[in-house]
Amino acid sequence: MLGEIPKVKIEDLPPVRGRYTEDAPLGAFGWFRTGGTADILFKPADEEDLIDFLKACPTHIPVTPIGVLSNTIIRDNGVPGVVIRFGRGFTDIEQEDETVLQIGAAALDLNAAITSARLGIAGLEFFSGIPGSIGGALRMNAGAYGTETKDVLVEAVYLDRAGQIIHAKTDDLNMSYRHSGAPSDAMFIRGIFKGEIGETPQIEARISEIKARRAETQPIKSQTGGSTFANPKPEELAAAKLPEDMKVWQLIDKVGGRGFKVGGAQMSELHCNFMINTGDASAQDLEDLGEEMRRRVYDDSGITLRWEIRRLGRPDNAHNVLLQ
Repeated sequence: MLGEIPKVKIEDLPPVRGRYTEDAPLGAFGWFRTGGTADILFKPADEEDLIDFLKACPTHIPVTPIGVLSNTIIRDNGVPGVVIRFGRGFTDIEQEDETVLQIGAAALDLNAAITSARLGIAGLEFFSGIPGSIGGALRMNAGAYGTETKDVLVEAVYLDRAGQIIHAKTDDLNMSYRHSGAPSDAMFIRGIFKGEIGETPQIEARISEIKARRAETQPIKSQTGGSTFANPKPEELAAAKLPEDMKVWQLIDKVGGRGFKVGGAQMSELHCNFMINTGDASAQDLEDLGEEMRRRVYDDSGITLRWEIRRLGRPDNAHNVLLQ
């Protein structure tokens, strides 16, 4: 159990060129602006520093990579072990040929879209509609407005827990809707993406269109974390005798989820597949709210909603997860 893992101290860890911080306040920096700390936060100086750390770090110490925490709940009891936050050494965006970009895991999705537009590379505009960074997009095959990460990915590069560099072609990752088949311990460090030749003004116009649509339909000015649950699979909808194009927000709306609150957490009135922190929500409020929506939808239709929001840290033993 996560709660049984002893706290790690800096003296338990190998020397690095980057920076260690004990009891780092992760929750305060996440998009929900709530939650606990990391036992140790490690910001590697660069790829070599991270590799050296992984090779030397005792294997019994949990290691958890994070991005900008755009779609993550940091549980109130904190995250055990070492949390790795990718910084400037992982943000480079480099053009490899006319339509191919190599993008670091810590590069913001929006920056990937803007850079591709400036270079006249079309096809990556959808990244402007996804909060977060490229590493997270690779981990969950993020998508928006009809395009998924796998549609433009040529190769992903990641490190395993032992610090070995793995090059994986798109087919190797077995990507599907909001899912990557990469090992659970994979730490993505960069991806190679291929678009197509385009004209910068048209590409920028598409990005502006996506940004305007997000502003109209999503609570982007609130303390939120992006889509809470993935849309159900067609076979799940068929088994529930529901329309094949039914979206998860409609399932939540159907069971009274729009505007529903648990403590300081609320399902957005604007888009009820988004949770928001109204100002004083705990991480547990957010997780309990999500589980209540899962329970209601399951009771109503038999469909088990799948979390898109990542939940990290020691669970509160006083609360039981309603559905797995």
